[in-house]
Amino acid sequence: MSQNQITVKQFFAKDAVKSKFEELLGKKANGFVTSVLQVVNNNNLLQKATPESVYNCAAVAATLDLPINNSLGFAWIVPYGGQAQFQIGWKGLVQLANRTGQYKAINVVEVYENQFKSFNRLTEELDADFTQEPSGKIVGYVAYFKLLNGFEKTSYWSVADVEKHAKRFSKTYGGGVWKSDFDAMAKKTVLKNTLSKWGILSIEMQTATIADQAVIKDAETLDVEYIDASEPNAEQLPLISDEGITELLGQGATLAQIQTTYTVTDEQLLKFG
Repeated sequence: MSQNQITVKQFFAKDAVKSKFEELLGKKANGFVTSVLQVVNNNNLLQKATPESVYNCAAVAATLDLPINNSLGFAWIVPYGGQAQFQIGWKGLVQLANRTGQYKAINVVEVYENQFKSFNRLTEELDADFTQEPSGKIVGYVAYFKLLNGFEKTSYWSVADVEKHAKRFSKTYGGGVWKSDFDAMAKKTVLKNTLSKWGILSIEMQTATIADQAVIKDAETLDVEYIDASEPNAEQLPLISDEGITELLGQGATLAQIQTTYTVTDEQLLKFG
């Protein structure tokens, strides 16, 4: 039997593969692998994806200690073009943010027609009454976080904003998870954008941001290929201060990793390179 004919189940039965998940997850390894195989068994297209691409997605999820279970919504393995790609959910982003110990509060919710009053794009002030029981259609999504140091951020996107972004950055818009759970993907999109621009990003969160919507060619080196995203790096990355670089370097990040999430100036490259 050739390598291409090996099924995902057979690939995950290899001793080296089982040892890797045991190394990453310990006693949780067997349950994690079982859940991955169940996801594959329930998706005909994933069954046709290369076993290596499924494994690398699962390895990233295991590294982040996020379960692969479609009903939980922390992370997904989805098929695209004969490959498996990793996608993190908004619940996964909240989980990773909470692990930093820097967030006092963090949430992302739908905004319904009867709750929304106005949104000022300049001051980013959202006037909405969330004490009202939701009624009518969903008109937008809002992400909010507050750090222990007092800094807080609110980011509101209309449904049209989300759809415009999705059409631009994901070729799978209209199908896959976007079709089966639009609200979950919309909340992930708004929260991910908010955290990547204004939040505190741990090494785990940087890994999740890089791996999201990518085929993982090598989970250990985080070698990825964005075969779904039409313009994966088209958005302007936020600037980072010297203090921010120092903090991330102290957490074990490399300058190259920092550059995948932030705009690092030439002066900073000279200073920290």
